[in-house]
Amino acid sequence: MTSTRQKVLAVVGTRPNFMKVAPVLAELDARPQAFETVLVHTGQHYDPVMSEIFFEQLGIAPPAHMLEVGAGSHAVQTGRVMERLEPVLMSEQPDVVLIPGDVNSTLAAALVAAKLGIPLGHIEAGLRSFDRSMPEEINRLVADRLSDLLFTHSPEAEDHLLAEGAGREAIHYVGNTMIDTLMAMRARIDAAQAAHGHGLQAGEYLLVTLHRPALVDGPQLGEAVAGLERISRELPVVFPAHPRTRKAMETLGLRPDRERVRLLDPLSYLDFLSLLSDAAGVLTDSGGIQEEATFLSVPCFTLRENTERPVTISLGTNTLLGLDPGRIVEVPDLIVAGRDGETTVPTLWDGEASARIADVLESDWSCADPRAAQVRA
Repeated sequence: MTSTRQKVLAVVGTRPNFMKVAPVLAELDARPQAFETVLVHTGQHYDPVMSEIFFEQLGIAPPAHMLEVGAGSHAVQTGRVMERLEPVLMSEQPDVVLIPGDVNSTLAAALVAAKLGIPLGHIEAGLRSFDRSMPEEINRLVADRLSDLLFTHSPEAEDHLLAEGAGREAIHYVGNTMIDTLMAMRARIDAAQAAHGHGLQAGEYLLVTLHRPALVDGPQLGEAVAGLERISRELPVVFPAHPRTRKAMETLGLRPDRERVRLLDPLSYLDFLSLLSDAAGVLTDSGGIQEEATFLSVPCFTLRENTERPVTISLGTNTLLGLDPGRIVEVPDLIVAGRDGETTVPTLWDGEASARIADVLESDWSCADPRAAQVRA
């Protein structure tokens, strides 16, 4: 075991990453003899509904540093994070930087930490869609290549990392920290009764989230909305619209029947998970929701050609529809057909992933790493 406290600096930027980091920080803070924690929020998600309410509901202390990078192209956003994060890392001099997921903030933080010689830990390492047209895939590849600690949450991730040349000693199969958050918040999620609050009956509506550029930034969005209107005649549709999606709908002049397709503003973590847990099914292009639906045994239909989370298909409830809005009309029948199917929660999705990460960090992993002292040079 290390004899001195480690300063662990975590970088978050988007709301899915808040859920991945919150339980890790809580676990590290529960070991004050071993760790000091610092949280940096890049502001990649900067709307209060998309950001601040998540800190409040997840019990995360206010970030020590807010970078306020805001919106922009991939290059602009990544560059802003790098420019504003570098002086923070030089001032804080952390022993290790933790980065979750695969967003632009993840990529930027990995680059800055690596250039400063600070050891880097990637939460959710090894996920691959094998589709480099997805910006997230580029971010994952670079983050994993630069990381000293690769924290994986599904068995196939280790195979991907080893095939790419990662050292086996760097890979730690710890489980899914986002499920840690869900399990810790389960009582509050159930108590929220969001379906009732929206006048819905549990098990009698389809929840929808769509936000990826491949779907939202083109004519297929219109086809998707038309498909939702068609199925809403037999299954009410609840659609919390990402700001990006709502703007695209307005640009295209898409105005679905509000009685059948309920467009909502982005929801808090508790309300969204409450709606998800009571839904008949969920239609999404989100990676994290595939995992949450699998854990909750809610049928998930993913409007993408691929998924970096194949474990949700092999062991869970997830069905790939392809990037084909025409298949949306099949969802009600697919829900009925799958009701008697058995689902299985992936190994180590048990609420203890954060403790395993803390155990790794509390071990002697960094003692022999010559890069650990470079940032102080």
